[in-house]
Amino acid sequence: MHSTNLLLEEPIRMASILEPSKPSFFPAMTKIVGTLGPKSRSVDTISACLKAGMSVARFDFSWGDAAYHQETLENLKLAIKSTKKLCAVMLDTVGPELQVVNKKETTISLEENGTVVLTPHRGQEASSSLLPINFSGLAKAVTPGATIFVGQYLFTGSETTSVWLEVSEVKGDDVVCIIKNTATLAGSLFTLHCSQIHIDLPTLSDEDKDVIRKWGTPNKIDFLSLSYTRHAEDVRQAREFLSKLGDLSQTLIFAKIENVEGLNHFDEILAEADGIILSRGNLGIDLPPEKVFLFQKSALHKCNMAGKPAVVTRVVDSMTDNLRPTRAEATDVANAVLDGSDAILLGAETLRGLYPVETISTVGRICAEAEKVFNQDLYFKRTVKYVGEPMTHLESIASSAVRAAIKVKASVIICFTSSGRAARLIAKYRPSMPVLSVVIPRLKTNQLKWSFTGAFEARQSLIVRGLFPMLADPRHPAESTNSTNESVLKVALDHGKASGVIKSHDRVVVCQKVGDSSVVKIIELDD
Repeated sequence: MHSTNLLLEEPIRMASILEPSKPSFFPAMTKIVGTLGPKSRSVDTISACLKAGMSVARFDFSWGDAAYHQETLENLKLAIKSTKKLCAVMLDTVGPELQVVNKKETTISLEENGTVVLTPHRGQEASSSLLPINFSGLAKAVTPGATIFVGQYLFTGSETTSVWLEVSEVKGDDVVCIIKNTATLAGSLFTLHCSQIHIDLPTLSDEDKDVIRKWGTPNKIDFLSLSYTRHAEDVRQAREFLSKLGDLSQTLIFAKIENVEGLNHFDEILAEADGIILSRGNLGIDLPPEKVFLFQKSALHKCNMAGKPAVVTRVVDSMTDNLRPTRAEATDVANAVLDGSDAILLGAETLRGLYPVETISTVGRICAEAEKVFNQDLYFKRTVKYVGEPMTHLESIASSAVRAAIKVKASVIICFTSSGRAARLIAKYRPSMPVLSVVIPRLKTNQLKWSFTGAFEARQSLIVRGLFPMLADPRHPAESTNSTNESVLKVALDHGKASGVIKSHDRVVVCQKVGDSSVVKIIELDD
C-alpha cells in the first residue's frame, strides 16, 4: 500500500508527479476534524462527509443552542449507522471569547480612517459608529495604540470581511477606535480579538460548564476543545470539573492555543493536556506574520516528541466560498502534514461553507500525497534519539514494532490495547503503514452495575495520525491465553482483508500482550 513512498531529498522524475495516485481504503493517515453547522448538518451531508474522510465531528458552542446541536448530533448518529464509519465527538467551548452583539443581524459597513466606538452596553443596536460587546472590562484592558480585530465567526484574513481597529482613546467604559481598513461585517456573530492583551475572564466560563454538564455529559463527548488555554492550570481545572461528571472523566482535553499568552506557557500546557489545537486564526493575528511558520513547526515538533496529538486549523479558508483551494492553501495543508500534524481541523469551511464534502475530500487527497514524501526514516531516528535510553518498557515495544514493520515492509501493524496507550505510542513513531488498533473492552463497576469500557478509547484514536480503531468482542480479554488472542487476531486480519489493507502473502506486524509479557511478532499470510 505504501511501497510507493518517495523522498523529496532524492532525485525523482518530475513527470512522475503527474501520475494518478492509487485509491486506498484509508483516504489519508492524517485525520480530518469537521465542524458541523448550517451547511453540514443533514444526515445525507454528514454521511458524505464521513465517506470523504471526516473522523471527528466538532460542535462549536460559540453559536447555536444546545437543542440545535443535539439535533445535529442525532443526525450524526444516523449517518454513522448508515455508513458504518466511526466518528468521534468534540465539544468546543466558547471560553473568554469577546464578541460583538448584533441582535438584528444588520450589515455593518466600516470605512477606512473613520471612527467606531466599542461599548459594553449590550442593549444598544450595532451600527457603523457603535459596536456593543459582551465584555465590560475592555476599557481597563486596552490603552491608546492597542490593536483590535473584528471579524465574522473567525478571522478570514480577508480585508473585506474583517476589520483592523486601533484604539485612539478610552472614554469611561467605551473604547474609541480608528478604522484601519474598509470592511463589511455581515451576520450575527463577530469575534473580537485584542492583540497581545490579557483578558481577565475565566478560560472555562459558567456558560461553558453548563453546556458540558447538560449537553456533554449525556452525549459522552470524546474530546473537549478548551478554547483560549493560557496556562496549565486552565487544563487542570477543566480536568477536575470533568472528573465529577461520570463518564466524562474519560474525555480527552485538547488545549487550544490562540494567543501569545498560551504560546508563552506552551511547554507546561502540553505536559498537562491530552492534545493541542493550534488555532492559527487568532494566533496569526497575535504573532508577526514572519513568526507564524516558526511557531507551527516548533509546536508540532514538541507535540510529536511528547506523543500527543496535534491539530492544525485554518488551512483552506477560501474553500468556504470556492470549490478549489488557492495554491498557497494547498501547499499549507501539505506542510502541516510534513511538519507532523496529526489532524487538520476545518471550521467555517464545513460549518457554513458551500462545499463541505468537497473540502474534506480535497484536504484528504493533499494529506495523502504529502504522506508519501514524509521522511519516515529520518523522523524515526530523530524520535528514538530524543526519547533516549533507557526507554520505558512500552516505548521500547512500540518503537520495535515500527522498526520491524519498516524492515519487513509490512502492510499493517495490528496492536491489541485496552487503554489505547500502546497504539498511540506506536503512532508516535509515524510508521508508513496504517496501525489497526484493536481495543479490548474492560469490565468495570460503579458498585451499582457492571459495564464494559472500550468505546471511548476506540473513538479517541480517531484523531491520531495513522491509527484506525476496531472494538473487539468483550468476551476476548486483552491478557489471555494464546488461543483466545489468535481468535481476536483472526477477526482483525479479516477486517483488514475486507477493507483491502491486507492482501495474500502480505506481512503483518502484531503487538500484543501474552500473560505478563509484551510480544512483537511478524506473520506472513497465506493465500
